[in-house]
Amino acid sequence: MRDFTGRVCVVTGAGSGIGRALATELAAHDARLALADVDAEGLAETAARAVRLGAREVHTEVLDVADRAAVLAWADATAARFGGVDLVVNNAGVALTAGVEEMSWDDFEWLMGVNFWGVAYGTKAFLPHLRRSPDGHLVNISSVFGLFGVPSQSAYCAAKYAVRGFTESVRQEQRVSGSGVGVTTVHPGGIRTNIVRNSRAAAGHDKGRVVALHDSVSRTSAQRAARIILSGVRRGRSRVFVGADATAIDVGSRLLGSVFEPLVRVVSRRRQASTLVPAGPALSPDGVGSAPALSAEGYSGPVTGG
Repeated sequence: MRDFTGRVCVVTGAGSGIGRALATELAAHDARLALADVDAEGLAETAARAVRLGAREVHTEVLDVADRAAVLAWADATAARFGGVDLVVNNAGVALTAGVEEMSWDDFEWLMGVNFWGVAYGTKAFLPHLRRSPDGHLVNISSVFGLFGVPSQSAYCAAKYAVRGFTESVRQEQRVSGSGVGVTTVHPGGIRTNIVRNSRAAAGHDKGRVVALHDSVSRTSAQRAARIILSGVRRGRSRVFVGADATAIDVGSRLLGSVFEPLVRVVSRRRQASTLVPAGPALSPDGVGSAPALSAEGYSGPVTGG
């Protein structure tokens, strides 16, 4: 897909972050937009910006991507409303900072519901419609944390590895079948969005310090990330790495071999130490921080990843 003019483009997690940036970039190319997010206020603001930038048509849906029936219904309604679908970006995501023994089952399942099942539901729901497009394209957002494991990110890494494997398999299926649908996996590094501010954290992790660390290592703006992703779609890339940090991690993980994992441990110890709660009262008695259960966000990834 080399031109987005007049194309029907679907973006989840469009209420802020990379999702909002994708919507505004596509609007500037005169695309027709179907946008979804669980955050109604953020979604409305994105839609207003898209209209001001010249989007040919904008429809919004307040949607929890972890709700399979809702996603399936939205996909069919979107295709019926627009007469088809050309581009789908499964971008909605959330974050959780907690070791595997610290995290609650509810938090673990909540993250997997949005970050993995939301992508799987969106893919299965929209793929039949994409196959009817002359050059349909599917984009699923993984992360650099889908390339290597990180302490306190076991749930997040599990979801992002799953998205990576799932999307690569879908891409192979489309090529073998000759469907013509392009499929791209995106691995963002540190992106300046609010995903960490809206995240959940286990007791012992100071939310303010986690946010400060994320902000200090996130070098790429959401708008820049959106442009890189859409450039990858135009070029038919199977993988897109967003940010110099993402590229460095991809190359380093492959070239350094057995040295890479100990290096990750050293860096992680230093960064994790900087996010711990200072000596004093614990957070909540149930082991979960007080962060709200948040909106879908564009990707930056908790602490260091996308």
